[in-house]
Formats: sequence, structure tokens, C-alpha cells
Amino acid sequence: MSNEKEALTAQEILEQTEESSQKKDPSSPIDYLTFVSDGLTYGVPTEQVIEIITNHTIRPIPLVPDYVQGIINLRGQIIPIIDIRLRMGKPFEEYTSTTCIIILDIGSDRIGICVDAVSQVLDIDPTQSRPVPLERRQDLAPSMVSAEDGKVILLLKCTALTEH
Repeated sequence: MSNEKEALTAQEILEQTEESSQKKDPSSPIDYLTFVSDGLTYGVPTEQVIEIITNHTIRPIPLVPDYVQGIINLRGQIIPIIDIRLRMGKPFEEYTSTTCIIILDIGSDRIGICVDAVSQVLDIDPTQSRPVPLERRQDLAPSMVSAEDGKVILLLKCTALTEH
């Protein structure tokens, strides 16, 4: 999926997150890992991020929804991989050197989400989030925040990833 340079960058992002979360006051904003998919920026709480991988073979499996790309064997653990672009109803695009898989811990489940690129970790105050102002809002990303640079970040509801 990618070369070693992106893998190191993604790993550095996670290491920075671990260091900063150890210094945080529990009442402060939450760290979110931001990523890009189909030109939109999304965020997931870093407390749900296990790791970011950039070079893994996804094995297709039959009789699953089209957004489930398959499974990977990650150190003996079978992880289903969901393509966020497809899960959001967008058309498939070939993976590039920046494509990576974010492994998430969702309750008792671990899943991987395939994204176009990982961006950075941001402190986001969830009380500043607003609902997406659309009648047919996406259950996967029901709220959003505005970043300091003016970018809008859609906050992913991880538990909705596996719902149909």
C-alpha cells in the first residue's frame, strides 16, 4: 500500500499522541487522529486507535457488504477492513502510496478502516462540535468541528462503522 516513509510518519503520529495523552488533564479537549477520505477530513478519538499500518495485504472474503474490503492477519489476529470511501457511499479509487489502514478498538471488536491519508492529531473539544446541517445526515459522521485553519472536520462515530 505504501512505502516505509509513510509508515514511519504514521507511527510518529501515534507516538506523539501517546506522549501528549499522558500529560493531559481529564477535563481538557480530546485528541483526535485526523485523516482524509474522498477530499474530506475526518477525526476519530485517539483512545480508539490501536495502530496505523501502511503495507498489508487485504484478503477478500465472500458474502460481505461491498465496503468490507476483506480481512488482514495482524500478528495472529484477524481484522476486518472497511474502506471508508465505500462505507460513505462514494466510488472506489485505487490505493496509493499514502493510503493506510487505521486499526480501531470499538468495544470488544477490532476493525481496520482504509483511508486515503492520515493527517495529524488535533486537540478537539467535543462540546464545540455541531450537528451536520443536512436532512439526510450521515450516521457515521453526525457532527463536525471547525479547525483553527478553517478546515471542517467530520467526527466519525466509530460504533456506527459496523452497522448496516
